[in-house]
Parts: sequence; structure tokens; C-alpha cells
Amino acid sequence: MSEASATFSDPRYPIGPFTYASEFGPGDREACISAIAALPAALRASCDDLNEEQLDTPYREGGWTVRQLVHHVFDSHANAFIRFRLALTEDHPRITAYNEADWAKLPDTFDVPIGVSLDLLDGLHRRWVSMLNAMLNQLGDSVWSRTLDHPENGTMSLDMLLQMYAWHGAHHTAHVTRLREAKGW
Repeated sequence: MSEASATFSDPRYPIGPFTYASEFGPGDREACISAIAALPAALRASCDDLNEEQLDTPYREGGWTVRQLVHHVFDSHANAFIRFRLALTEDHPRITAYNEADWAKLPDTFDVPIGVSLDLLDGLHRRWVSMLNAMLNQLGDSVWSRTLDHPENGTMSLDMLLQMYAWHGAHHTAHVTRLREAKGW
């Protein structure tokens, strides 16, 4: 079995595991920004018309429920937006990590309708994409090499973060769409 088909069949990584592109330029950045811009609508569409039982179904054995996943995407992307802003305004800031698994177990994850996180993603991504486009069109290529210090991943450039979060949204949207396909929803 080829690596590509093995990755495709792995329910943890429906679009394949994240990898950094070694060659990454303005056109690649534009594609990532477009993916980030498209995420709120794509995630919303993937969850369209799911009932409460379906929202409480794990996307894979041992995985989060669709409900937890949607709230996680907002949590993660809110952190990403702040991380970009820190890296733009501070010299190699040390950011904090957060325990995603524990955040996904907090009571609001189960009590708040997913529409709240989807609406928050709409506004967050409008701000984030505006900032990313300004970086692309007004601040020059060197801005993308600005870095932050991640306690688990070490030094990360804004180019790396951009690639990671473009992948992250598509990755989790694919979790929902693959679950729907598998269940015939």
C-alpha cells in the first residue's frame, strides 16, 4: 500500500498528516489565506442539518464528537489569531500551549450550541484574513519569517503557522465530512 493511500485511510488524518512545505512563496501564502478564509463556511456546511445525536457522535473511535471538534476549531483558531498578533508585535515571543483534550472536556463544550462557535469563527476569520492579507500585500516577504517560541514545537515562523492553520481547518472539516459519508448522513 502506498503512503498516500495509507494516509487517506487513517481516520486520524483524513487529508494526511501536516507537513511543512520547504519551498513557500507568495502564491502559496495566498492559497493558505484562501483556505483560512473558506474554513468557517466549509465547517458550517459539513455540520449542516446534523441532529443532537449526530453531533454527539465521535468522528472516529476514541476521537472527539463532532460537537467537541467544532468548539475545538474555534479554540484553536482563536489562539492562532493571537499568536500571529504576538509574533507581529513582539520579538520572538514565547507563547503558551494549552491542553486541547482538557479544553474539549470543559462544560461549555457540551452546553453551548455549535452555532455559537461557528458564528465566532465567522467573525474571527474575517479579522484574521484581513490581517493576513495586509501582511501579504503591505508588509513584505520578510514579515513571514518573524518567529515565536512554542513550548512544544520550538521556534515557528509565521509562514509555518500559516501553513499549519490552513491545513488544520481542512483537516477537521474532513473529519466531519468523512464521518457523514461513513454513516450515510
